Amino acid sequence: MIKEHIEAVTIAGNDSDGSAGMPADLHAFYARSVYGMGILTAAVAGNSQGIFAQELMPVDFIKKQFEVLNDDFEIKAVKTGMLANKEIIHAVAEELKNVKWPNVVLDPVIITKHGATLLSDDAYQAFLDELLPLATIITPNFYEAQKLTGLELKDEEEIKRGAQMLQNMGASNVLIKGRHDGNQDQVKDYLLLSDSSEKWFTKPYFKTDRVNGTGDTLSAVITAELAKGNSVEHAVEIAKDFTYEAISHPINIGSKWGPINHLKAQEEMNN
Repeated sequence: MIKEHIEAVTIAGNDSDGSAGMPADLHAFYARSVYGMGILTAAVAGNSQGIFAQELMPVDFIKKQFEVLNDDFEIKAVKTGMLANKEIIHAVAEELKNVKWPNVVLDPVIITKHGATLLSDDAYQAFLDELLPLATIITPNFYEAQKLTGLELKDEEEIKRGAQMLQNMGASNVLIKGRHDGNQDQVKDYLLLSDSSEKWFTKPYFKTDRVNGTGDTLSAVITAELAKGNSVEHAVEIAKDFTYEAISHPINIGSKWGPINHLKAQEEMNN
């Protein structure tokens, strides 16, 4: 007997080592019992040592992927990842408006967890103007939140103010992820909901070099849970627990910056 299944889609780049981008999103979707689909924006040649080459997908091809998925499937949630340039951002924003898929999870992919900038100035502006207002929830890391708000985010009150700024810029819900540079015992993430309620999520800091795909996974689990009909708050709570389990059970793949452990997280969350 064929059972109905829940479908979600990630709009992202493919990392050839499977640790981040679309592969991490699809790992997370599967681990949370959601059927994952992908709209490919770029392909990256990389391993645990670094990224060595990338190719961007033609805009017409990206648009065609939207068209064929929308013609055949009932997408319940969508996540954005690596969008690379102004033209791709514009195309994705335009197509999201056309297809009207619910539950848009915006993972900014503007600045890496180590502080390296990933978008040019014109692409960044397109992100602000065209994509951010479409977000059901935006999930910036600490450095991205600094860039988006122009604030240092030096204390809890400033983090709260930054989240309010992002809501004022168009995002319905905001999750600002805490700084995790190895100088703290805990990581605190702040969630501001569309009804102005708020919540802090605190987890122990786990020191490891197996951290590739952390942000992708957190946002992808949120996407999966929203697709299943969970509230934003509950989706974030599940995503925080899942990502912590994936980080705190390191997997021995690669020689440097390895992936997090989706398999163990799935096992722990199902116990």
